[in-house]
Amino acid sequence: MPLRTPAPVLPGRERPTTVDERPTTDVRAVEHADHRPGSDGEHTLQDELGSVGRADRFYGDQLRDRLLPRMVEFIGRMEMAFVATADAHGECDSSLRAGPPGFIRVLDEYTLAYPEYRGNGVYASLGNLVENPHIGLLMVDFTDSLIGLHVNGRARVMDDDAFVTAFPGQARDRNVGRRAERWVVVEVEEAYIHCRKHIPRMERVTQRREWGTDDPARKGGDFFGAKGTPQRVPRPPRRRFPSTTHLGGGSARALRGRPSAR
Repeated sequence: MPLRTPAPVLPGRERPTTVDERPTTDVRAVEHADHRPGSDGEHTLQDELGSVGRADRFYGDQLRDRLLPRMVEFIGRMEMAFVATADAHGECDSSLRAGPPGFIRVLDEYTLAYPEYRGNGVYASLGNLVENPHIGLLMVDFTDSLIGLHVNGRARVMDDDAFVTAFPGQARDRNVGRRAERWVVVEVEEAYIHCRKHIPRMERVTQRREWGTDDPARKGGDFFGAKGTPQRVPRPPRRRFPSTTHLGGGSARALRGRPSAR
């Protein structure tokens, strides 16, 4: 499976085209999208809250479309990552992926991959990626550097055999319970820092990992007491909460009137 095979594109989530290919009815919108990173929602709030200059400094100093050498080194020592996905309707899910240092593999400066080990069989994250290839990863060093790294991009799911065929230099993990069933290959679109000021310092402890176990007790069992309770219960009537009601009137109107963000 070739790496650069385009991921499926959903309506309203197409990549930006060149200026010549865009409709010419709104030149300002074209210039805005072409010259500033970020979503229309970001830009609306920056305009209203007076942070355009701060945002542009961050974009210019820290936001890159590839993995820089120090980012590659950082990823190579990470033992976990937070993964954000959404389905075709925009319903979100966040999850945790973990493994030994190096379990997230940098294939080149524009591409990384992480393994999917045996789990609960729900495939919430992978199911979202089948519908919507957009993905956000957050890796945080809680013990040494106290720094985070965001990587946003587009993903494709490959089984283990297809992955090692497509990337011959990538060896299988032979440890019991830790062989990947599948791989998520991410084409990097954005990489940027998460600042340290609110990251808590933690202390590393020795821990035995129960890789691949199906023992309920070792997996955490019914920690939250869900088993035996109704899966769904009637809710009291309530008005649906629009996504922009927490904003000032000007922002809400502007966001509703803009086309979908990338």
